[in-house]
Amino acid sequence: MERLSSWLRNLGLSEYTQRFAENGIDFAVLPDLTEQDLKDIGVLLGHRRKLLRAIAELDSAPSVASAPARAAIAPPLRSPDEAAGERRHLTIMFCDLVGSTSISARLDAEEWRDMVSAYLESASSEVTKLGGHVAKKLGDGLMVLFGYPIAHDNDAERATRAALAIQRALGELNRRNTGTGKPELTARIGLEAGPVVVDAAGEIFGDAPNVAARVQALTEPGAVW
Repeated sequence: MERLSSWLRNLGLSEYTQRFAENGIDFAVLPDLTEQDLKDIGVLLGHRRKLLRAIAELDSAPSVASAPARAAIAPPLRSPDEAAGERRHLTIMFCDLVGSTSISARLDAEEWRDMVSAYLESASSEVTKLGGHVAKKLGDGLMVLFGYPIAHDNDAERATRAALAIQRALGELNRRNTGTGKPELTARIGLEAGPVVVDAAGEIFGDAPNVAARVQALTEPGAVW
């Protein structure tokens, strides 16, 4: 368990150590975990993605015993500015469908894909209209940035208007699906603004993304918080 605790700590997710222990999850079980498993034990959406990427890296890393000897390759040199990243004041949006696991279980895989694609396309369109940037598509959710790469003096307002527009677009999508037998889709949207650091790869570091993800998880279905 100490190895798992250290691994979670290195990922900045040590708050989940107790939950993993309570559910009998040790380091050997990690490769078998699915997103639904992580969701069932209460791991937030953004953190689920981070954990799954880290688990995939564990799977692909060769063991010490089997790896052939090789010369060490130094990483490319970066300027101090690139290494430090760029400080920005951003508004972060997390948008996620409610009950997507149970809905997808009732539908044909292609039908579910088409519904999610239509929703994501509508949501992304509303974001870009107001100057936002879709940083990541997280399954049936979105992580959106306002203030990067292009900043405006009213990014928080733009983000709020985009969030409300997404909810209206989802309502319109549900109206178009009325009578087709397709289930109604509902989304939660959480927003938070604050100072962050954006590195050369576009990764965001700071408290604002974590707060936005938590806010989204606590928001009532169909609401913006």
